[in-house]
Amino acid sequence: MIRLTFFLSLLLSMTVQGQELNLIPFATGFNAPLNIQNAGDQRLFIVEQGGRIKIVNSDGTTNATPFLDLSSLISSGGERGLLGLAFHPNYVTNGYFYVYYTNPNGNTQVSRFSVDAQNPDLADPNSQLALLSFTQPYANHNGGCIAFGPDGYLYIGSGDGGSGGDPENRAQNTTTLLGKILRIDVDQTSGGLNYAIPNDNPFAGSTTDAQEIWAYGIRNPWKFSFDSANGDLWIADVGQNAFEEINRVSSTESGLNYGWRCYEGNQTYNNSNCPPSNELTFPITIYPHNVGSSITGGYVYRGAQTPWLQGYYIFADFVSGIMGLVNPDNGVIEVTQNFSQNWSSFGVDIDQELYVSGFNGVIYKIEGVVLGAEDFGMSRVTLWPNPSNDSTTISATTSILSVIVYDSKGAQLATVTTNNDTTLELVTDQWANGWYVIQVITDKGQISHHKLLVQ
Repeated sequence: MIRLTFFLSLLLSMTVQGQELNLIPFATGFNAPLNIQNAGDQRLFIVEQGGRIKIVNSDGTTNATPFLDLSSLISSGGERGLLGLAFHPNYVTNGYFYVYYTNPNGNTQVSRFSVDAQNPDLADPNSQLALLSFTQPYANHNGGCIAFGPDGYLYIGSGDGGSGGDPENRAQNTTTLLGKILRIDVDQTSGGLNYAIPNDNPFAGSTTDAQEIWAYGIRNPWKFSFDSANGDLWIADVGQNAFEEINRVSSTESGLNYGWRCYEGNQTYNNSNCPPSNELTFPITIYPHNVGSSITGGYVYRGAQTPWLQGYYIFADFVSGIMGLVNPDNGVIEVTQNFSQNWSSFGVDIDQELYVSGFNGVIYKIEGVVLGAEDFGMSRVTLWPNPSNDSTTISATTSILSVIVYDSKGAQLATVTTNNDTTLELVTDQWANGWYVIQVITDKGQISHHKLLVQ
């Protein structure tokens, strides 16, 4: 056993076990796809950044005529464009769907459209009903994800307005719609609006705070989704300099403050005029920027084709190309593979099977496969005890090649190479209380990061 003792300040972990994800090309030829949705039937709807929504049939063929072309209404490029699509829960009967785009001035527009009355493969381009619009002060951090929750309300993810570090602290400002998860009732109207405020929104009835707000303290929620089994809300929030974060809460929890710009992940970023930390909601897990630096959130798998994947949350990283899982029991990230792709979005079909889009224009279907020990050399990495008072032991079922320790800013503090040991002890009795981050590499090439609390 090797003993490793030094002063540091954070830790996290990812493990690969005897499973991996297999990506099957399903449809190709798209231009910067940013969203994948289904409308309650066998078709998939692919949203292109440039403003077109295209239909992919169950055999992988794409209709020659787009479902809808909004290219004349939007600004596109960078983080702007046609960013979000959501079908009304009663789409089969009312034909309503909703889009989120940046207009020619670069500002946000959320609108309703209707399907063509005669052709289900076409939308009515003249049916736009503007619902919600707000100014974007910078070109980046536009958010763009929209989805209906289990309560039937439309949820809207808005970025903090852009630049870097949220210079005007908009995410903590509840008088603005930026840096928030918004929630509106699209089946009612009130106050001269084309929507209504749900009575249980945290600021409903306020004359100062924005009544549309459901949650705040968000940096750039590029993708969020609801677990179709229990309604839990999963938010993947793109980080600033050091960490990407994943949040999971019950869909009934309103008024939560996710902490940006006070915190990035679990670590202090800018604590000027911030509430106490016990009033904030911290992520279920994070990963450092040596792993990836722009998270693309996905879905909790509820399909039938891959039983072992049931309940796992699948995510990816646009920059590094990794794709990973979050264990539903303990929040540990289990990284699968690095596919060297710019992953832009996930989607599910009517059977809850998973798809992912590469920014290069290819849509893949995701299948999980289980590898035998002889194929994969299964290794499980654990940290115990956690939380730690004096020491924590890292154990692996195969040899540990090296351990890398990171500080709270994601900078590397130390690297330790072992002599094919399967255990390594971290002596933590002189560490400051808080979260720490470690990377473990085994002789099977598996990488893990575990979140350790020292107290």
